[in-house]
Amino acid sequence: MVSHFTSHHSHQFIFITLTTIFILTSSSSAATETHPPRPFKKIYAFGDSFTDTGNTKSVTGPTGFGHVSNPPYGTTFFHHPTNRYSDGRLVIDFVAETLSLPYLPPYLKIRGNVSSSTFGVNFAVAGATATNHAFFVKNNLTLDITPQSIQTQLHWFNKYLQSQGCKKASASDCKEAFDDALFWFGEIGVNDYAYAVGSSIPDDTLRKLGITSFTAVLQAISKVEIFFRLIVANMLHRTAKSLLEKGAKYVVVQGLPLSGCLPLSMSLAPEDDRDDIGCVKSVNNQSYVHNAVLQAKLQELRKQFPNAVITYADYWNAYRTVMKSPSQYGFKELFSCCCGKGEPYNFDLFTSCGMANVSACANPSKYINWDGVHLTEAMYKVVSKMFLNGTFSHPPFSYLLDRKIKQG
Repeated sequence: MVSHFTSHHSHQFIFITLTTIFILTSSSSAATETHPPRPFKKIYAFGDSFTDTGNTKSVTGPTGFGHVSNPPYGTTFFHHPTNRYSDGRLVIDFVAETLSLPYLPPYLKIRGNVSSSTFGVNFAVAGATATNHAFFVKNNLTLDITPQSIQTQLHWFNKYLQSQGCKKASASDCKEAFDDALFWFGEIGVNDYAYAVGSSIPDDTLRKLGITSFTAVLQAISKVEIFFRLIVANMLHRTAKSLLEKGAKYVVVQGLPLSGCLPLSMSLAPEDDRDDIGCVKSVNNQSYVHNAVLQAKLQELRKQFPNAVITYADYWNAYRTVMKSPSQYGFKELFSCCCGKGEPYNFDLFTSCGMANVSACANPSKYINWDGVHLTEAMYKVVSKMFLNGTFSHPPFSYLLDRKIKQG
């Protein structure tokens, strides 16, 4: 991978220092506060079903997983379906908990009542792509494809900004919406490759389109004035009349996970297409190359916006680390779904979790996979800790927090 990691002892030192800062900050106002001040006051989240907290439901989400509004989805933590594609919390939920913030409301639920979005908004959509939907329409790849893309989510964010009084591309108008905000981009891009399976579109074409479009969104967020222009696929915004200091300064971008370890991939690929950990080699290689290109693009953005902290969350290597030592993280089942039906992975795309005749396992915490494409709360919890407290983010999330605390 292109990622670079500091040593374990270095991270340990950073977190000891960070904890000390929190303690000193809170003790100075102990008479009036019972908790340390929040480093961020709000989170804006983007992505696909791995991050979606309710923008899609059974009637609007991908047909293959069209029962997300039914039990046993949500059974582990919320004890009822919340339209999250898991048995409980997602990575973004653990991020919110870590930052002492409420769980993010989905944009489509609160867009008529923006007052309920005090602590941020989740714009992620299940089935969303990094490439604009028009590309798939042009190539006759529209069967069961979610029409929303990362550009759709940026458009929603644009409308949200306007509802918050950010109607002009000036610091005074947009200061409140951007101050103390963390921008979290969950993984996005897996659907682009999945939708093109069996087509004549080369991987490198999708990779270029998806990453170019994705980094255009990041660049737009760093330049507030670009929010008030139409963002189209394949267009990287390289110039602006002025660089605005009040744009997003704290951004986390998740890479693609080990998509070849998902039961869906395992059930479709030939048995001789396997890597050293038993997953689909061709699909994992595809994600690996995508992530390498993405990281190079992020490095370009860091140079372009030196006042911002852009952290890459290494989903690929975090997932692989768990797969190589599952018992260390409490897992027993690496490939089988907790909720599903069929052989050999308890998975059948046409008999999916949430259907009346499909049941869930008794102990989801022992499983990595929930429904064949999405992960269990237990896996999301492990991965989130690896991003936030471990060595699987570059620069470390602790560095991002430290910068935020120092800059106020």
